[in-house]
Amino acid sequence: MAILILGLIIFLGVHSVRIVAPDFRDRQIAARGPGAWRGIFSLVSLIGFVLIVWGYWLVWPTAPILYEPPVWMKHLNIVLMPFALIFVVASQLPAGRIKATLKHPMLVGVKIWALGHLLANGDLAALLLFGSFLAWAVADRIAARKRGDSGPAPGPVKWDGFAVAIGLGLYLLFVWRLHLWLFGVPAIAA
Repeated sequence: MAILILGLIIFLGVHSVRIVAPDFRDRQIAARGPGAWRGIFSLVSLIGFVLIVWGYWLVWPTAPILYEPPVWMKHLNIVLMPFALIFVVASQLPAGRIKATLKHPMLVGVKIWALGHLLANGDLAALLLFGSFLAWAVADRIAARKRGDSGPAPGPVKWDGFAVAIGLGLYLLFVWRLHLWLFGVPAIAA
């Protein structure tokens, strides 16, 4: 469990710098340049991510079960995931209507992903993993609102079409085999 927790602290910690220490971030970018900051940020994020995946993989088979979710909650998770993926993809594309409406589609996508997986999994490892990401995404959105970050202006709807197509394509890949290959568990249990 310690490796999972360490990974969460590192990954979510570096992603929380703008929440808790925006001046530190700005000073680092001014001193080192945006490329160096992105490089350090990416390296620390990757280390945290690897520790999260490894830690979850180690603890998941023996993690204590805190609750057994009803089957309908697992089905609800399957329904929520296309939206989560579409919103995450929209966050990486130029602004269309989705990005402008949601203001921070990455955070909305992470919240949907985390909530859906909390509904579908009742073990301690899942609660730590998905609960941490949900709490972080909520805190980050509140911080963005306090900063006055109102998101982008609406752009061409073609970007929404790309987000939907790519997001649904990723969803189908996850349902088909990607979730099993990456995480050892089928997205839809037989």
